[in-house]
Amino acid sequence: MTSRDNLLWLQCWRDQQTDFNQKSVNPLLIRFWPGLGLVRGSRVFVPLCGKSLDMIWLAQQGHEVIGVELSPIAVRAFFRENHLKPTRRRVGQFTLWQQGRLSILCGDFFSLTLAELGQIDTVYDRAALTALPEAIRMLYIAHLQAIVSQVAQVFLLTTEDAQADETLGEALGVGEEITALYAEGFAIELTHVESVFERNPEWPEQPPERTEYKVYRLSSK
Repeated sequence: MTSRDNLLWLQCWRDQQTDFNQKSVNPLLIRFWPGLGLVRGSRVFVPLCGKSLDMIWLAQQGHEVIGVELSPIAVRAFFRENHLKPTRRRVGQFTLWQQGRLSILCGDFFSLTLAELGQIDTVYDRAALTALPEAIRMLYIAHLQAIVSQVAQVFLLTTEDAQADETLGEALGVGEEITALYAEGFAIELTHVESVFERNPEWPEQPPERTEYKVYRLSSK
């Protein structure tokens, strides 16, 4: 990201403006992750991980979980709030926080190399893609492909707002942006869609809007 984007993200954590952080494990992760059929000990990469409790759940399934997060405040909070006492050491441009099956590389995702990350079996992306500005999402995908093995798959959860000009079939299908971003390098499988009507908290007087929560499985071509 740009230095300005990085500064804004760091400021969010300093100001505790972290409403995006879920207070529990994502139910779609719990429901659909077992369908991947991963063996215990598989290495799972969680980009832009924040202090997500999903990493705790993944480690409880027997996986080796490694996240990357820019904010040291988020990393410190993750281990403190889960009563973990990690070790810390320098790895290239990153600080590696580690306890048991859980590791977080504190630093800029776009500076991460294959050598620092190591072999990855699966990428878990719940909010990394959507947290990024649209203008650099393609750069995110390109860098992700550069640092994970060609055999790695991506378990992607998205939140997609229904567009006024979309048909129901289009809204419930593979999103246009997902196709544009991933189709060249990945085979895309839409596993599940849930439609939910929600009010925009910024405009509570407006009628509820429909949002699609989708589960994708992506495999490298």
